[in-house]
Amino acid sequence: MHRFSVTHHKMIGSTNDEARRLAAEGAPHGTVVHADEQSSGRGRLAHTWFSPPGNLYISIVLRTGQPPSRTAELSFVTALAVADTVDTLLPHQTRARLKWPNDVLVDGAKIAGILLEQVDEATIIGIGLNVLQAPANIAYKATTIVACGGIASVDGARDILLDHLGCHLEVWSRDGFGPVRDQWLERSYPIGATIRANSGGESVAGAFAGMDADGALLLDTPSGRRRIVAGDVTLGA
Repeated sequence: MHRFSVTHHKMIGSTNDEARRLAAEGAPHGTVVHADEQSSGRGRLAHTWFSPPGNLYISIVLRTGQPPSRTAELSFVTALAVADTVDTLLPHQTRARLKWPNDVLVDGAKIAGILLEQVDEATIIGIGLNVLQAPANIAYKATTIVACGGIASVDGARDILLDHLGCHLEVWSRDGFGPVRDQWLERSYPIGATIRANSGGESVAGAFAGMDADGALLLDTPSGRRRIVAGDVTLGA
C-alpha cells in the first residue's frame, strides 16, 4: 500500500520546488509537500498557477521503481485520482471530465491542474485543486468545488485525494497502463469529437481517435492519423 507523509507550510514559493529539493536530498516515496498559499506556483508549459489561500496545493515525491519510459503514464494516473476526488466532493449527479493530457473539468470549466517533473529517479507530481477560489481574467473557464455545489475543507480534500491516488497507483503498478487508459477514456471526449491540438508550434485539428498505448493523443486528420505527445488541446475546431 502507498503511504504518504505530509509536511504542511502556510506559505511557500512552489510546492513542486520544495518537493524537488527534498527528492534531491533522498526524500522517500510518498513524501508530500502541502501549502496554504504559493507565491510562485506554476503549471504546465511554463504557465503560472493562481495560488491564493482556500485551495489545495500539494506536490508528491514518487519513487515507483518503474522504468523512465513509463513516467508519463503517471500524469493520467494522477488525473484519475483528482477526478475521483472531485466526484467525491460534489453532488452525486455531477461528474468530472478529463481533457488530454491531465486537465480536470466540471461542466467544461477547469477545476484542477497537474504538473509532472523528474528529479533523477524520483517523479514529482504537483496538483492544484480549486476548492474556494478560481482565477479570473484567464483564457479558459475555471470553477471551484464550492461553485459546483460541493462542500470541502482543504485538508479533507487532500486526504481524499491521497487515498484515491494510492488506489490508482496500486492498479497501475500491478496491472500496467491499460486499465488507467480505459478509465481515462471513459471520462474524456467521445470518440469522433472535433478537437484542436497545439503542439510544437503547430495547430492540428481533427477527430478524436482515442489514446495510444503510451498515452499519446490520437487525432484523425484529413492527412491521416496523428500522434500528439505534448501540447494543449481544445474542444471544437
